[in-house]
Amino acid sequence: MSVRSEAAGVPLRLGVLGCAEFARRRMLPAMAAHPAVEIRAVASRSAQRAAATAAPFGARPFTGYRELLGDPSLDAVYLPLPAALHARWVEAALSAGKHVLAEKPLATDPEQTRALLARARSLGLVLHENTLFVHHGQHAVVRRLLAEGAIGELRTLHAAFTVPAPAPGDIRYDPELGGGCLADIGLYPVRAAVHLLGTGLEVAGAVLSSAPGQRVETSGAALLRRADGVTAQLAFGMEHAYRSRYELWGSGGRITVDRAFTPAAGHRPALLVERADGTETLTLPAEDQAAAALTAFAGAVRGGQGGAGGAADLLAQADLLAQIRRTAARGAGL
Repeated sequence: MSVRSEAAGVPLRLGVLGCAEFARRRMLPAMAAHPAVEIRAVASRSAQRAAATAAPFGARPFTGYRELLGDPSLDAVYLPLPAALHARWVEAALSAGKHVLAEKPLATDPEQTRALLARARSLGLVLHENTLFVHHGQHAVVRRLLAEGAIGELRTLHAAFTVPAPAPGDIRYDPELGGGCLADIGLYPVRAAVHLLGTGLEVAGAVLSSAPGQRVETSGAALLRRADGVTAQLAFGMEHAYRSRYELWGSGGRITVDRAFTPAAGHRPALLVERADGTETLTLPAEDQAAAALTAFAGAVRGGQGGAGGAADLLAQADLLAQIRRTAARGAGL
């Protein structure tokens, strides 16, 4: 790691592998506004696309991902490539000595995820999956309420994340690129279950469905269970009206979180806490969860925290996604 990246208050010099729409719309502006990171390079297979994406940030364009990884001045890379390419290029970035912030999912199967986490740990490099919502403070407040017994003994979690159908030709419709709603959309309620209920979850049932003419799943549902009887009912899809919400039901009340997974930076969360003695709304400060994720990544690099933050949760998430797919396939007789 360079002396520059270790120095407190000095921005992490970052290269971007790929020019995905989400990166251009959400992450690159957040990086440009963040004092802890500096966009120094952008790579694409297209020289024109690399130049157009790099120009607004004064970054150097690269044609090809390996060319960027060979730049010794970069401390870290952000990787927003299609899911099927994550494992290959995360491994390449780690081997080039770069810390990595990779879009979710980190890899397309649990064994790849384990291998990448082990590789980062062996090299003393930071590897984070860019699942933004876990960095938003509203979920820390929910976990505190649960620990304090605000709704009694926890019984079940209901979580849903659904979005309207992407445009024809979107990579989420391409199975060769790791498309489908499970890893892209279903990951959110699955990670919420792990984040709020812990890592000891198993899949009790699952269904995955495809819209007519599609080669990937476009909707799904899963039932998870914990050894103590607590359950999680999850719904997800990409052919629906937008919904981003979870509810925790306990023996003495309920907590509801709306806009749980993709709140705008200016959104002020309003947690609804319902009990027998009345209903309370907890209004929280607005937060930019992309900025919070960048703070966590840069902090881990500066703190010399090799490996992955939240590795146990990340592995539990990967295992559950694989279990959901296997369970749904068995139910469909595949």
